[in-house]
Amino acid sequence: MSKKQKTIQNEVTLSGVGLHTGNEVTMVFKPAPENHGFAFKRVDLEGEPVIEAKADYVTNTQRGTNLEKNGVQIQTSEHVLAAAVGLDIDNLLIEINASEPPIMDGSSKFFIEALEKAGIVEQEAEIEEYVVKEIISYKDEVTGSEIILMPSDEYQVTTMVDFGTKILGTQNATLNTISDFKEEISAARTFSFLHEIEMLLENDLIKGGDLNNAIVYVDKELSDSTMEKLKKAFKKDNITVKPNGVLDNLTLHWANEAARHKLLDVIGDLALAGVRIKGKVIANKPGHSVNTAFAKKLAKIIKKEKRNNVPSYDLNQPPLMDIHKIMDILPHRPPFLLIDRIIELSDKHVVGMKNVTMNENFFVGHFPGAPVMPGVLQVEAMAQCGGVLVLNTVPDPENYLTYFMKMDNVKFKQKVLPGDTLIFKSELITPIRRGIAHMQAYAYANGKLVCEAELMAQISKVK
Repeated sequence: MSKKQKTIQNEVTLSGVGLHTGNEVTMVFKPAPENHGFAFKRVDLEGEPVIEAKADYVTNTQRGTNLEKNGVQIQTSEHVLAAAVGLDIDNLLIEINASEPPIMDGSSKFFIEALEKAGIVEQEAEIEEYVVKEIISYKDEVTGSEIILMPSDEYQVTTMVDFGTKILGTQNATLNTISDFKEEISAARTFSFLHEIEMLLENDLIKGGDLNNAIVYVDKELSDSTMEKLKKAFKKDNITVKPNGVLDNLTLHWANEAARHKLLDVIGDLALAGVRIKGKVIANKPGHSVNTAFAKKLAKIIKKEKRNNVPSYDLNQPPLMDIHKIMDILPHRPPFLLIDRIIELSDKHVVGMKNVTMNENFFVGHFPGAPVMPGVLQVEAMAQCGGVLVLNTVPDPENYLTYFMKMDNVKFKQKVLPGDTLIFKSELITPIRRGIAHMQAYAYANGKLVCEAELMAQISKVK
């Protein structure tokens, strides 16, 4: 069953402080049109530039996933994106008057609440989902961090964290279905170790932080000078360490909250691949660097597959039309009839097939020593397939002929050789009017796109 894309019904505003800048930030979630995806708009800058949430724009992964396009930055994007994915939203415009979303409590909880308050609505277009068919993996040889994506019936994520410290130890977290994100993952807060906090304080890099938006694991002795710095930074009169090794003023939501937050980060970072994922992610020692490197790899694979866009059909099934039925519709006859079967047919698209054999007439003179199917005949075959689509709209197709009017953007990608099975797919670009069909046509062989063209044809009654 096809699923529809979603956006929010109304805009909703959130305000808070940026973790690293300490600036007051106002962020507005706005509905976005179909096929828009996620994007940030910097309303504080001239021209209000937009940065799409894409892996290509990741420039820095220290202390968060930072995006940059044409010199314009968005910092720590992952918690906002995780909330959108966690609520099954596809299209969202995030207007922001600073480079960094508000940190809130260091989780996605407040973003989830705001988006739910705005209302989630279905759109007309179907969702774009990447169905994982084989294992995809990425490993950082230096850190040992690794992400594996494997086939699954739905989007699932497991994270395993081990920071080599006694205080945190090894933790795991699993999300079996995205609908559990709100309850199981969204409230997991960001965390860091005391030695990291010291470095950030020394470099004046944690201006918006306080003990309510980061779990601090005390992985070393707390010196008096560090204690004073922490009191000043967090505006506290007193700071102590709990028996579980966490600075006070915070109670853990779960014993494995660190692993759950890492899972939240993985979901936010993998949103940068640009499509929904139908597969299981296993992330060992994930971090923004390995997450976004994997997202970039995945985006390239998706782009390549989309470019080839190879449809899958069971050629062992009985065809919708065999050669006899095709000849009842099309006026063409051998040797110029260039399709053998029709596999699918609707009012908007058609899928046909041709077995290319060495006995074809055109191989006699078209490079006899290295036979290649002429490109013009590949286009003709796509057009004949499209002709079935057009002639299927009239009650007496035998009384009509189909004439070419125009060919545009014709591209030949691969050679077609004897023994190949060609699959043709033609889709209407605009509805058929006055017998004129404007179609996008593709031809595939051996799991690759071999030819594509934009075709226009007209049917005309035989006088």
